[in-house]
Amino acid sequence: MDIRSLDGDDPAAIALLLPGFRQTMSLELPGDPPLSAALLARLLQRRHGAGRIVLAAFDEGRPAGCVKLGLDEGEPEGPGHGSLWVFPSFRRRGAGTALAEAARAALRGRGRGPLLIDAPHTPAAEAFAASCGAQRRGTSLRNRLVLLPEARAGLTGLAGRAVAGHRLVHWQGSCPQELVDSYARAWQSLDAPVNGRAQVRRVTAEDVRSREAEAARSGHRQYVSAVLAEDTGEVCGYATLLVRDSPMADTGETLVLAGRRRRGLGTWLKADVLSRAARDNGHLALVQAFNDVANTPIVALNRRLGFCADSSWSTYCLPC
Repeated sequence: MDIRSLDGDDPAAIALLLPGFRQTMSLELPGDPPLSAALLARLLQRRHGAGRIVLAAFDEGRPAGCVKLGLDEGEPEGPGHGSLWVFPSFRRRGAGTALAEAARAALRGRGRGPLLIDAPHTPAAEAFAASCGAQRRGTSLRNRLVLLPEARAGLTGLAGRAVAGHRLVHWQGSCPQELVDSYARAWQSLDAPVNGRAQVRRVTAEDVRSREAEAARSGHRQYVSAVLAEDTGEVCGYATLLVRDSPMADTGETLVLAGRRRRGLGTWLKADVLSRAARDNGHLALVQAFNDVANTPIVALNRRLGFCADSSWSTYCLPC
């Protein structure tokens, strides 16, 4: 088994790995549309504030699997967090073990650790984790919203329920210049960790622009709905959604500042961004969202909007 380092921002690397990832996703997530090049590019790209490791296993010159890790640049001795996939045609040949060992060695060489890997929570994943000496750290739900007519109507109704003392604004792509500093301050309060991304620290307008460019580079259109407090004019909450050339979109973040919670702002924001994207994109058929099972407010919000959990994903920790 030959392990090679790839550049996840190189279109040639995306093209090389796409057939194997499509075969894998059709097996693991049979209800999803075929994996798009844009989604794979988003998975493998370098994220704002984070370094990255992409390693691929080759068996007789053919890609057999891949591991992608994000490295928080603000935590130089911290973990590498990402995902490991072995393509179906190459399973039970040692590719997974080889990739895990190569990833751990790469982290050790950078003075980092441990290795954190997200994977579907299946008996096969549990057995592989046990064989590597990994411990399960936590579990997330994958939620799907199928955009049938009744779901679209429900979203439109929820988006129309204004919250007194607040007003909605929305954009696609770039945040309006007059809001970018306020938007950055709101983003800075985000406390939910995201696989492979840097922790939120001091956020500036430059960080906002960098993340917008990041989405565009991987062929995604970012929809944002934000709520402004009428008394201050400040952004006090927002919700994001990433749409690509695929029937499936991904939710991003939903945030309401602590002093503004329990007023229905989260429901208003997320319903608005979903209904706008569905209205603008006739090809859109479903939306997926991942959230930690311990994040009960977001679990409840997704249920109110019509999302249903279809699978569980676990994070496994391997010491380096």
